[in-house]
Amino acid sequence: MTRPSRRSSSSKISKKATVAAVASLAAVPVAQAAQPTYKGTAGQFTLVGDAGVSAQQIFLGTANKVYVIDKTENNPVSVAGHPAWATEYDINTNQIRSMDVISNTFCAGGAVLGNGTWLNVGGNQAVTWGGNTAASQTGGGPYDDWDGGKSVRLLNPCDDQSCQWVDNPANYLTTRRWYPTLETLDDGSIIIIGGNQWGGYVNDAGQNNPTYEFFPSRGAPVGLNILNDTLPANLFPFTFLLPSGNLFIQTNWAAEIFDYRKNVEYRIGEIPHSVRTYPGSAANVMLPLTPANGYTATIIFCGGTNLQPDQWTTNWAIAAYPADDTCVKITPDVSQNWIDEGETLPDGRSMGNFILLPDETLLLTNGANTGTAGYGNNTWAIGHSYADNPLMQGLIYDPNKPLGSRMSSANMGKLQSERMYHSSAVLLPDGSVWISGSNPNPDYVSPDSGAKYPTRTSVERFFPAYYDKTRPDPQNLPTTIGYGGPSWDINLSAADLLGPMGDNLPTAKVVLIRTGFSTHAFNMGQRYVQLNSTYTGNEDGTAILHVQGAPSPTILAPGPAMMFVVVNGVPSVAQWVMVGSGQIGNQTVNPVTDLPASSIPASQQTSGNNSSGNNSSGNKSAASKIDLSMGAMALCGLVGLVAARLL
Repeated sequence: MTRPSRRSSSSKISKKATVAAVASLAAVPVAQAAQPTYKGTAGQFTLVGDAGVSAQQIFLGTANKVYVIDKTENNPVSVAGHPAWATEYDINTNQIRSMDVISNTFCAGGAVLGNGTWLNVGGNQAVTWGGNTAASQTGGGPYDDWDGGKSVRLLNPCDDQSCQWVDNPANYLTTRRWYPTLETLDDGSIIIIGGNQWGGYVNDAGQNNPTYEFFPSRGAPVGLNILNDTLPANLFPFTFLLPSGNLFIQTNWAAEIFDYRKNVEYRIGEIPHSVRTYPGSAANVMLPLTPANGYTATIIFCGGTNLQPDQWTTNWAIAAYPADDTCVKITPDVSQNWIDEGETLPDGRSMGNFILLPDETLLLTNGANTGTAGYGNNTWAIGHSYADNPLMQGLIYDPNKPLGSRMSSANMGKLQSERMYHSSAVLLPDGSVWISGSNPNPDYVSPDSGAKYPTRTSVERFFPAYYDKTRPDPQNLPTTIGYGGPSWDINLSAADLLGPMGDNLPTAKVVLIRTGFSTHAFNMGQRYVQLNSTYTGNEDGTAILHVQGAPSPTILAPGPAMMFVVVNGVPSVAQWVMVGSGQIGNQTVNPVTDLPASSIPASQQTSGNNSSGNNSSGNKSAASKIDLSMGAMALCGLVGLVAARLL
């Protein structure tokens, strides 16, 4: 292949150079401000800027940059003489930089490698006006896009506007993947799962890609039975790395635990009530992993659509069909039984997006009350949209509250624009949430066109309840975090405790959040891990948190993350950190040392406070307890399952 000359500086990169880029370590982060620099009102959604392109896919690449990826279309911003379908968004200035992407990124998947390099994988054919297939699949007017079905695009994020997407055929896959799922593994590599070849509302046997492979490559794609058995709603299969080291996969009505090292699938019971994967598109996330719950993974799904496999047709008014309102959970390493959450959503919701907040609650935003993800030219479609009745009300889900009060809209505002198909959301370092997108259209449709659901490129931010409170300003935060090893100390001033030491120090915690790659109501790789810690209060009102490293790479895969110190429910502005070695490969898990016993001097104690209490699982290492129990957990979790060895 010969690249157009306009792309020679960023795309004509040798395979050797690309491998070197993949092996590099992310830039050293800069210190963050003690208080948020952006003024926002707690509980409200506020329009703040414009992304230039619709936010079909987004990720937080640095502490100051959100990267936005759209499909190829006639966006109003341009780059290199053609419409752009990717931008870099500065969250401090709300300004954008258009970025040149060679191939069509329509419904690609993404994840971050253990060294901080981001992958964007797959897509669809080169297109022309209206999303129609272009005559040339290797560039040319009007959009000058290339076929993206096998593409692997690489980006090392930056803060100086020097970074560019690398879209090099030397790195391409051997099979086409449209709607693939990516998950970072415990060695910092990425598994790429599923998808189909040419697109459509749902999958079908003629174009199904029921395989998985790895990046960096470990050889040819390998078959995955669950993707043969779950047509047609098996695109973007929900995939989570479990603390046991296995993968949990949920797609259509089916679910399984997958031992990818041995290539063995353990099928479990069907998910209750509804289809949660695309196009049903339920909100889903792994709940916070903490010392208190033994770093046991529980995954929640809320909403979706209760259609059966033979009902995913477009000869009836899907946009009017009510979305599901149920929530279910599963703890795969412990039990393969699905559990009803015990309370439902206030409205049925498709395309809802869960975002983990540093105070251990979840924002539920975006989506619609009727219909599903997708668009088309059907007479019953709302314009082109297969969904209607957008849900604007924000919700907070608190997993630690009693049943019946976990899902709440109290003191919550509403979205400023509908956020339905092809909208995304991601947590920012100041604890607010960046939200953009909505484009149920084959090509760009201006908001001034009169269309009910045009292309939305506007950006809004949600400001959680803690946002306008004074933040703790912890000192001695690291920029790299290993697995296990000696403990280290974080220093808190008296002001950082935000109130009486005896009340607030025992519940102070150190949290790592990986924000994930957000697309189609699913933040691939999103994870919340509280580090094991104890505390020492001092007579002068200051305090020290004694903190252990990340428990293991299966609990939090290597790569970039944000570190928050949360005091009395109020998070610090995050420190950008690299978890693990900063390289792709087996990670070293060092022996841990016992933490000092927690203590508060008598002069600082308050009623009901126990000076020997702590905010972790105890002054013995929680990580060592996890190491000892992990094998038993995995064995227990697989009892009674039927293994299907792949050929």
